[in-house]
Amino acid sequence: MRKLVSTGSPWESKVGYSRAVVIGNAIFISGTSGEGEDVYAQTRNALQTIEKVLAENGFALADVVQSRLAVADFDHWEDAARAHGEAYGEIRPAFSLVHALPFVEDAILVEVEAVAVRASA
Repeated sequence: MRKLVSTGSPWESKVGYSRAVVIGNAIFISGTSGEGEDVYAQTRNALQTIEKVLAENGFALADVVQSRLAVADFDHWEDAARAHGEAYGEIRPAFSLVHALPFVEDAILVEVEAVAVRASA
């Protein structure tokens, strides 16, 4: 069964995507931007949104098996990586860090994606 998850972003209907898609014991979370004045703050906020989407769908941050950071200004990749490390600590999912030029809105400095899998009961 395929469950589509929306957070009400106007981009979801404009572009034709879901914030997340749940299939069985897996959830795939789309690129998620955050609010804040700098890369660190936006990354932390995006990760909080991801954690909320996970929890609302029966997953935990500890279930994340893959994460991707896309950073617009690569001079600040370490700020995004620091926020990522604080959130994932010992979870240590598979990880990619990419440089994106530019995002659709100038205010967006970073996007975070995640894939999580619940362990079978």
